[in-house]
Amino acid sequence: MRRLTLCSLLSLALLPIMSHAAGQANIASQYGATANQIIDAALHDDAGYARLANLCDRIGNRLSGSESLLRAVKWSAEEMKKAGLTNIVTPPVMVPHWVRGRESGAILSPVERPLHFLGLGMSVSTPADGLTGDAVVVADFAELASLGAKVAGKIVVFNAPYEGYGRTVAYRVGGASQAAKQGAIGVLVRSITPLALQLPHTGTLQYADDAPKIPAAAISIEDALLLKRLQDSGAVPRVHMEMQAHMEPDQEAANVIGEIPGSEHPEEIVVMGGHLDSWDVGQGAQDDGSGIMATLEAAALIQKLGLKPKRTVRVVFWVNEENGGRGGEAYLKWVGDKVLNHVAAIEMDEGAERPLGFGYSWSFGGRRAGPAFDVEQKRNAEQDRSFKLCQEIGQLLAPIQATQVNQGGGGSDIGPIVAKGVPSLSPTTTAEHYFDWHHTQADTVDKVNPTEFKKNTALLAVLAYILADMPEHLAGR
Repeated sequence: MRRLTLCSLLSLALLPIMSHAAGQANIASQYGATANQIIDAALHDDAGYARLANLCDRIGNRLSGSESLLRAVKWSAEEMKKAGLTNIVTPPVMVPHWVRGRESGAILSPVERPLHFLGLGMSVSTPADGLTGDAVVVADFAELASLGAKVAGKIVVFNAPYEGYGRTVAYRVGGASQAAKQGAIGVLVRSITPLALQLPHTGTLQYADDAPKIPAAAISIEDALLLKRLQDSGAVPRVHMEMQAHMEPDQEAANVIGEIPGSEHPEEIVVMGGHLDSWDVGQGAQDDGSGIMATLEAAALIQKLGLKPKRTVRVVFWVNEENGGRGGEAYLKWVGDKVLNHVAAIEMDEGAERPLGFGYSWSFGGRRAGPAFDVEQKRNAEQDRSFKLCQEIGQLLAPIQATQVNQGGGGSDIGPIVAKGVPSLSPTTTAEHYFDWHHTQADTVDKVNPTEFKKNTALLAVLAYILADMPEHLAGR
């Protein structure tokens, strides 16, 4: 065996450092001009916002099982074709069909006053003539548990203050079953929002298998606080709720998929998208019309600029994110054993407010991924290298001041493929007002600022193009 000289040993030791330095130079030098070109085109583009307005104003909200969702599926496939995407398919997905029906709520005593009332998704109905009972206002699950059987036959009101969506949403998701286990006959949940504007926020609940199913609805912050004050005054508030909510048989909908085929490695996929469905109030503009239209326009810009990424860029509009997640599960079945051909998965589902950057993760697939969710992840050498590559890509977003790269990124639709090892990413925005109108009548297209929308489109286009073209792959799990 040939003996290694000291110079040879030093050269070998320096190879990782030299390789990393070369990688830094390559990302900046190879893609800097292209990134600037993409960003400039995005900031002068009006087609994406026009599509968003068309979706919101002409089709409107798109609950799973609704006729409007079926219209949106057909329209979306046509728009992908107009945008220049190919291999457009609409694989069928069976989705739940929950119907809201007529609903209302009111305080009967010690004052008479209607409640700002919005049934929670997947809730059961009240009896035909409604449900009347004494209200018991609690701040959290601990207070509920301390009351034991005292809530039996009553309507529990969860008056939990907003402490961030990820923490406070537990009362909406699991409150009905927790109260039912102690004998409650109905539940009212203070809306999961920091802003009090007499505006109830809906969203899905999940019934536990070991508890009776009782009707549940959201009320405004102001109404929850009023009920609390009445209780604190020594009164026993009495409330009435009527809900016709019910389930109908599952209905066929579809994911919508289109591609820019890769020029050298078409079998390798960078997938990006959001969810096409929405709740049955408002227009589903920020949640998640802005996400799907921004990802579509990002792909359209890559096409318009004549860019030819080496790998395939795939755009997917998933269905049934809001009350079931079946679109993401169906996508995993659709790709089958080719799931690990995905070199990256990007989901946009937190509105299109001013972008700050993006998050990257190698194992987290849940929604609303951010530093707080993923900070405990430990990076091995390969993952650390990938994170640094993402930081280098982030620096190319300086023209739109979106250079922050966090550890943690993903979404619920891409969760099933991320669980198989696909690296995940998601844009990070200021999210300053997202939960002001989240799941409400106010989620309309006027809440989406056109300039901020264009910046999100620019971020997605730069990120998707570079990930689909750069020599290296990001590390997954």
